[in-house]
Amino acid sequence: MTANRRNTRQSWVDPDDAPELTDEFLERAEIAIGGNPVRPAKGTLTRPAGRPKLAAPKRSVHLRLSPDVLAHFRAEGPGWQTRIDETLRKAAKIGPRKS
Repeated sequence: MTANRRNTRQSWVDPDDAPELTDEFLERAEIAIGGNPVRPAKGTLTRPAGRPKLAAPKRSVHLRLSPDVLAHFRAEGPGWQTRIDETLRKAAKIGPRKS
């Protein structure tokens, strides 16, 4: 049965359709000879992805809570862990968290 076969061939792409390499691109690019970097990449290629690191990030801990307490915070929807953190901060008289 050839009716269920999909066409799995890759379409040919003309190498002349590739974007032109600009001087800016070459300035940022890593230079390597034989797989060994001679000059590391510069600029946006070396910037870490995602948010900047926090000075005091939250830590993951294992905490056992009563089922009714957990149900109360979860019933209010997403963000229940943050609400528990805020409630504990108020009880400890620490004040709001600074980001």
